[in-house]
Amino acid sequence: MAFTEWSEAGALRHPSFKGLRTDKEAAKVVREVEGPSPSVTVAKPRAPARPASRAKKSGTAPSVVAGIALTHADKLYFSEAGVSKRDLAQYYADMAPAMLPYIGGRPLSLVRCPDGWGGQCFYQKNAAAHISDAVRRIEVTTSSGSATYMGVDSAQALVALVQWGAIEFHPWGATAPRLESCDTLVFDFDPDDGVSWPALVESVQLLRTMLDEFKLQGFLKTTGGKGLHVVVPVRPALPWPRAKAFAKAVAGLLARTFPQRFTAALAKDKRKGKVFIDYLRNAEGATAVGPWSVRARRNAPVATPIAWEELSTDVRFDHFNLHNVRDRWRHQPDPWAGYKKTRQKVTKTMAGRVGLDWSEQD
Repeated sequence: MAFTEWSEAGALRHPSFKGLRTDKEAAKVVREVEGPSPSVTVAKPRAPARPASRAKKSGTAPSVVAGIALTHADKLYFSEAGVSKRDLAQYYADMAPAMLPYIGGRPLSLVRCPDGWGGQCFYQKNAAAHISDAVRRIEVTTSSGSATYMGVDSAQALVALVQWGAIEFHPWGATAPRLESCDTLVFDFDPDDGVSWPALVESVQLLRTMLDEFKLQGFLKTTGGKGLHVVVPVRPALPWPRAKAFAKAVAGLLARTFPQRFTAALAKDKRKGKVFIDYLRNAEGATAVGPWSVRARRNAPVATPIAWEELSTDVRFDHFNLHNVRDRWRHQPDPWAGYKKTRQKVTKTMAGRVGLDWSEQD
């Protein structure tokens, strides 16, 4: 199908849409952490989680995971799922080989919940002086001047940040030292509560159709919440203003072409019954939850890379969680196997086809 011949009826006949089926509607949101902590949307689980276990009484001697001593290791971070601080640390130690190719060497924003996900949670970007030496310091330039952010290059660093209360890891879309150029575009599909799973699937498939027209490969992941991310790796030669402009133009084109399905408007009252395409993940300093990161939500859901073929089942919320993704990673084919070998870039021609005008990047 030619890009210029797009229509909703035509696009839905694209080969990307083969094999879809009707499935459950999105689960209802039942809790939201508000106030000074980040807004963390929590979904009612669609399947029974592992029963909560009673924590052992904490002794004075800390546990050690990946060479990092943990204090209060038996504290339950996810009481409904029986997940302690030690369990979380061991998860990240085990999953470091899966995570580090995607979050290593990048400035991070953390979601810290020192008393578990049900307590106070807050974002942390700047590195504190007392953080473990295992945690990398990355110098960044912000609108307020220079700052020192945190990064991870090892299992020890991940566990050290868990010891500091971190649950979630949100990387930049750029890797040090080339922080001035984007190497990862993220299209965040955030559906209104009334949008069904099949409608959300069709929405991400429409973006896939557009990416196919551009000869760009997108990789899919769950968020541990109600949405999905389409991640597009690009050569690190795209300045941030152009990355944001391109993502905004793509979101705007989808919203204009399919106004009953999409909105790119930030106002929440414009999103009723639609899928909001959040293009702001592609601004300098913005972040998106990293692959394999646990989320600070009920039942310890995990933002999980998936294959496009897996969209036949509703895989959101806690479908993938701390208890089951390790076996998935160890025993199933990697749906992102080609990610690190993908060499693609956003060109002048692509920009022009979504209404932008700029010179070709080297």
